[in-house]
Amino acid sequence: MAMTATDSGSPRRSQVLAVPVDVCPDVLAAALALRERGGGQIVTLNAEMTMAARADPDLGRAIAAADLVIPDGAGVVWALGRRGLRVRRSPGIELARRLLEHAAAQGWRVALVGASPLVMEQLLVRLEAEIPALQVAFSVHGYQSAQAWPALEDELLAARPDLVLVALGVPRQETWIAALGGRRGGLWMGVGGSFDVWAGVKKRAPTWMGALRIEWMYRLIQEPRRWRRMLALPAFAWAVLRGG
Repeated sequence: MAMTATDSGSPRRSQVLAVPVDVCPDVLAAALALRERGGGQIVTLNAEMTMAARADPDLGRAIAAADLVIPDGAGVVWALGRRGLRVRRSPGIELARRLLEHAAAQGWRVALVGASPLVMEQLLVRLEAEIPALQVAFSVHGYQSAQAWPALEDELLAARPDLVLVALGVPRQETWIAALGGRRGGLWMGVGGSFDVWAGVKKRAPTWMGALRIEWMYRLIQEPRRWRRMLALPAFAWAVLRGG
């Protein structure tokens, strides 16, 4: 009998192509429970990241060490379904937004890291207008020199944020969070291009494309240079079908 994500209230760790992923009925509840336990790293797993983790040991270790790995992509949901695990896709951009709203309601201190200087500037303006109660304790764009990062990391940790959203792209955001190790508290989550969307620089795929599981096509139209990365999708499907 197939197991659904509602069969258990707590996340159950499974795997897709030997990369860990958690099956849980409510990713927001799981994230908030993690915060109550002292916090940790949240990873949003899709097919592209799964294949990258198989080729990049540092990324693979970061995902394996993460405290919560949610099924962000339709491919991961499909792969879990082939193993009898029925879960809903949980887009990371939606979880991150709900966490921001929760942070505002609870008076959490929030940190935002990454994206371009222009995107960060526009993001802060939009968040102030859309979530007025949000307390942004620290923000920095991602286009920093290597020499600047150690001091910025110290400043970030000194701010003692309850929620840190990191838009440095895969795999950098995941490995950067993991490298901070035991020095971090609160929830730390890589959010990819979410800042670009929230800042109004890019748009998410229409709902109907998400329902048909072809959001990748919309992203490819917006960013044609992604075509090489998109080759990971058929490779992922073939690996799952082979039982790899």
